[in-house]
Amino acid sequence: MPGAPDVLGRVRDRGLRVAFITNNAARAPEEVAARLSRLGVEAAPTEVVTSSMAAADVLAAALPPGAEVLVIGGPGLWAAIAGVGLQPVRSAESRPPAVAQGWGPDVAWRDLAEGAVALRAGARWVVTNRDATLPSPRGPLPGSGSLVAALVTATGLEPADVVGKPGPSLFEAARRRTGAERPLVVGDRLDTDIAGAVNAGMPSLVVLTGVSRPLDLLSAEPPARPSYLGRDIAALEIPHPPVVVEGERVSCGQVTVTSDGIVQRSSASASSGDGLDGLRAACVLAWRGVLDPDRFDGVLRDLDLA
Repeated sequence: MPGAPDVLGRVRDRGLRVAFITNNAARAPEEVAARLSRLGVEAAPTEVVTSSMAAADVLAAALPPGAEVLVIGGPGLWAAIAGVGLQPVRSAESRPPAVAQGWGPDVAWRDLAEGAVALRAGARWVVTNRDATLPSPRGPLPGSGSLVAALVTATGLEPADVVGKPGPSLFEAARRRTGAERPLVVGDRLDTDIAGAVNAGMPSLVVLTGVSRPLDLLSAEPPARPSYLGRDIAALEIPHPPVVVEGERVSCGQVTVTSDGIVQRSSASASSGDGLDGLRAACVLAWRGVLDPDRFDGVLRDLDLA
């Protein structure tokens, strides 16, 4: 995203710590950090927290040191399991007490077959995430959730733990590893990033440079509602304007939205600067249940956010 490296650099200069949290279970932290660095984003492997690492933490707490874990996934998951003192294996022959599953480009039928055998024998099933697809230049491709669905179909079982977003485990792992006392989760997906923050009891900032759009925000249910709203990651440096509720009118900055969907601007030049004050006000109205969903599209058109 344009400006992201500079913004994160200034955030660091102000003394704040940064962690990069990803559901991607295939890559090791070193690879993720290297990719970010190539994009101009300063990142160290110790600042990367993957769903593989969270899965390994869960299993390390549940199993004795050296216990075998049947791994279905990429190199990142294998390295994470070994990194906590457990023994990753490929076969169910030794009746491993746990199965760790995540996405990997080389996961094959044989891997799923071994997983089915282990799960039917009673192994604990820990999954990195259930994202059905992953993005690619050719469009969405099968993700970890699609591979998990194959084993659900084959065994009739469900995972004991899903550690990736929107579950809380990944965020809690990031908090432990960074020592954060007042963390802020920043993301572009309400159903994973923001829902995960809510599940972990952490405040969140949603940005509009990715999946979730203004209409999604107005329609969001309580488990996926962010604490803060920004146009992009530069929102980290912009004071969040207060919202004032007056009955069925909500004001933010110099924009007021009423329960009947009327948008009133007193001075566009005096707004917060990112053009989202009206959306902030509309979200409060919608989430209080006093803005009819049939009026969402009209409000967004009047805010130039349709």
